[in-house]
Amino acid sequence: MEAVLEGLLFLVGDEGITLSRLKEILEIEDDELNKVIETLENEYDKSNRGIKLELLGNKLKLTTKKEHKEYYERLVETDDSILSQASLETLAIIAYNEPITRASIDEIRGIDSSYVIRKLLLKNLIKDMGRSDAPGRPILYGVTDEFLDYFGLSSIDELPKLEEVEIDEEETDLFTSKYNELN
Repeated sequence: MEAVLEGLLFLVGDEGITLSRLKEILEIEDDELNKVIETLENEYDKSNRGIKLELLGNKLKLTTKKEHKEYYERLVETDDSILSQASLETLAIIAYNEPITRASIDEIRGIDSSYVIRKLLLKNLIKDMGRSDAPGRPILYGVTDEFLDYFGLSSIDELPKLEEVEIDEEETDLFTSKYNELN
């Protein structure tokens, strides 16, 4: 069960997972879940491990150990000025859609953007613009003046206009067409 819990925590990433959801997925009761968590927690407490298990708010998450902070900072240092493809993609999404939540960015990109967003925040190319009114009140992101400087823009209005793409309704209605084929 510890391995399953570890895999689940890896899959949910920064979002974490509630204890009630874990009980539901693992089909176990409180006392058994607490034992599994405690066993995994003890394993991560060993000095040869770089992560730990934490209950933050009402969600269980894997987090990094504070004693290795200097190494994590080196990973995201901003001494190079080259942005990765993922960073450029995420920046474009934010610039054209600000304010936007991480979940919306993930949906557009089709992949988790947590790491890229953290790097862009550290490089001060994006900023927290407040909270959405959506459930969970997720953070809204937007670009900064440093973003404008980096790309030589005086305002966000100078971004190139995106071409409108017409979408063929027949091609987008795959569920209905597949469903009809089965009948």
